[in-house]
Amino acid sequence: MTGDMSDQFGTYADFAGIIPRVLYKLFEKLRSVEHGDKSVKCSFIELYNEELRDLLTCDESQKVKIFDAANGKGGVIVQGMEETFIMSATQGVALLQAGSHKRQVAATKCNDLSSRSHTVFTITVNVRDTAEDGEVFIRTAKLNLVDLAGSESVGRSGAENKRAREAGMINQSLLTLGRVINALVDKSSHIPYR
Repeated sequence: MTGDMSDQFGTYADFAGIIPRVLYKLFEKLRSVEHGDKSVKCSFIELYNEELRDLLTCDESQKVKIFDAANGKGGVIVQGMEETFIMSATQGVALLQAGSHKRQVAATKCNDLSSRSHTVFTITVNVRDTAEDGEVFIRTAKLNLVDLAGSESVGRSGAENKRAREAGMINQSLLTLGRVINALVDKSSHIPYR
């Protein structure tokens, strides 16, 4: 999802991941929007061992909590999550880099920097414009870019103690996600959200 996050003369690198590519393409498109005020903000959260953590906050002690939206339309609210306004793709990639340095990773036999958590990098775009009749309206778009930790075989990865428990939690959360996706696809009457 992140790949090479270096800037190559005002654009993304050849081996950039999806997130840097999206940021550069987004700002390229926003430059072509002639009318209206535009704002872009980003957030970056991590799910590690069933706990949420904000990867952009300076206050490491602040807890992040997730709730179902009370508006009856579905969705979730993440309380305590920092959202940072950015003016360019370069600023967005800098946030991605800073958050990635805080992400939980560890060496295993399979990978030197194995991610031990799932992350969600969210980009929210607001464009304020005025209709021909003078009415002001705001268009909002939100893109959640999810980087899942990969499942792993404890035996092949050489994980022991804490790393083996982490692997078990990762595998359990991926299995649960699979069940949720299957229930949504099958239009089941019960979705096993956890």
